[in-house]
Amino acid sequence: MDDLRIPPGPGLPDGLVIPDVELVERFSRSPGPGGQSVNTTDTRVELEWDPSGSGALDEAQLARVRAKLRSPIVVVAHEHRSQHRNRVTARERLADRVRELLAPPPPPRRPTKPTRGSKERRLEDKRQRGRTKQLRGRIED
Repeated sequence: MDDLRIPPGPGLPDGLVIPDVELVERFSRSPGPGGQSVNTTDTRVELEWDPSGSGALDEAQLARVRAKLRSPIVVVAHEHRSQHRNRVTARERLADRVRELLAPPPPPRRPTKPTRGSKERRLEDKRQRGRTKQLRGRIED
């Protein structure tokens, strides 16, 4: 196939192109239903990419990937009966996984205090529950 092109997005302002020579594809027989050809054709696709040995990433991206990952990325596709469709699916999954790894971390949470209204509502609910439970006692004449 061709080089894997990942469009621009969070963490990838210019997009990314992974050369085809860095991708390792392995094919095997797919499990599950598939009709007559299930036991004779290698439709399952296993796609592997090692980001640490890749020239597609710059130093900052490589550092971000290494912080989250220690081994090569391996994705498997075997949903379709066609090897070509499984290859396309595996490449899409690899692109999604790379996009996840290169996405910037979410902004840190800024702690906030409860509003005055929410405090008052909480205390009023507590008083109401207390009154309800108080009325559950014995009734004396």
